[in-house]
Amino acid sequence: MLHEIKASRSNALPNAQSELLFARGRSVFPDGTTRATVERDPTPRYVMKGEGAYLIDVDGQRFLDLNNNFTTLIHGHGFAPAMDAVSRLLRDGTCFSNPTAHEIDLAELLIDRIPAIDQIRFVNTGTEAVMFAMKAARAFTGRSCIAKIEGAYHGSYDWAEAGQGSTPFTWGSPEAPIAVPSYVGTPPTVADEVVILRFNDAEGARRRIAAAADRLACILLDPMPSRGGLIPPDPEFITAVIETARQHGILVVCDEVLNLRQSYRGSSARYGIEPDLIAAGKIIGGGFPVGAIGGSRRVMSVFDGSTDRAKVAQGGTFSANPVSMVAGRVSMEAMTEAAFDRLEAMGDRLRAALTAAIARHQAHFVISGAASLFRIHPKQTLPRDYRASYPSPQEAAAVKAMSRFFINEGIILPAGAAACLSTAMTDADIDKIADVFERFLATTPSSNGEARK
Repeated sequence: MLHEIKASRSNALPNAQSELLFARGRSVFPDGTTRATVERDPTPRYVMKGEGAYLIDVDGQRFLDLNNNFTTLIHGHGFAPAMDAVSRLLRDGTCFSNPTAHEIDLAELLIDRIPAIDQIRFVNTGTEAVMFAMKAARAFTGRSCIAKIEGAYHGSYDWAEAGQGSTPFTWGSPEAPIAVPSYVGTPPTVADEVVILRFNDAEGARRRIAAAADRLACILLDPMPSRGGLIPPDPEFITAVIETARQHGILVVCDEVLNLRQSYRGSSARYGIEPDLIAAGKIIGGGFPVGAIGGSRRVMSVFDGSTDRAKVAQGGTFSANPVSMVAGRVSMEAMTEAAFDRLEAMGDRLRAALTAAIARHQAHFVISGAASLFRIHPKQTLPRDYRASYPSPQEAAAVKAMSRFFINEGIILPAGAAACLSTAMTDADIDKIADVFERFLATTPSSNGEARK
């Protein structure tokens, strides 16, 4: 029988069915699962179903979900309008080689909202969206190199991955960050074609972009990189990147796969950025696989193959499939300006409550984030970039202990990157998160090694 997790429970939660499934998974998958991002401590928690803001695992335990499939589910689980629309669609067919009206409907909605998008193409994932945006920039400029932010995650494309997992042992000097390959066997030429910029380093950005200007097709910019710390951008840094790019004819590609959820018009508009291309995904698919590349007609023309061979041929067996298009349209229609405002108000209230708890306990934690996103850093001051947010072994242990405390209190808190809210959450859910964090701080050793009472 399903049951609520009691807030007073302090011992590890039962995980028997998940352990059985993980044993089966280890016999068929190289590390037991099919995604490197799946958290395990030491066993991943297998899900049976989702209900609004909550998950129910195979052991019958119920959890408030602050992961939402890596920020994808802005309405939480099983959003009824989208599920009803998809249910009606299924009997008509789930994928075709021909286009449908559904892709036009979603495209029109996104173009109407996002100032930088005049035209759009749909793909299946955020990785594909970034990949094709980079290909478009290369085709448009005739250059092959890219610049990107150190520590920022942009999916699984060789050039986009460079520098995303750098460590103090590999990232190089502050003045010349190294484009560290993401996996063993990456062609060595990849590093030669990627310029790494430190987030919020305006002077360094101007210098490094200008030095490689004749080779750079684009600057890949996440306005608030989640793996880079979910840190707000300095206006001076944004200005430096945009001005230097414009001066040298370099395209600006904003990766909003995650951060599109920051406002009704996206994060580029929020931070005053006018990119040439935007990569989108996650929330625009309504819980189904999706990605999109959008931008000015001038740049998007590289995909046009109507009169001649396109400079960039972009297909995809499941691109613009009607299931994702319908679910995405219905979900995004429900994300009105009022819905975004409500989510942001909840996010502001939660970040303020967490910050107040830190002050009361004089704890070495700090909160970053914006809109419906937040991250808890085991730091005394707010980091300014990836290097400053990188945790020491002791800090990493503190984050793991915090995530473990939260799971034992019935809340799934992502251990590494962005935690997020959904429209399915209530004020009571926000209060619960703040209360659990307060109780975690009360049990955490202070700077002098004593537990706080």
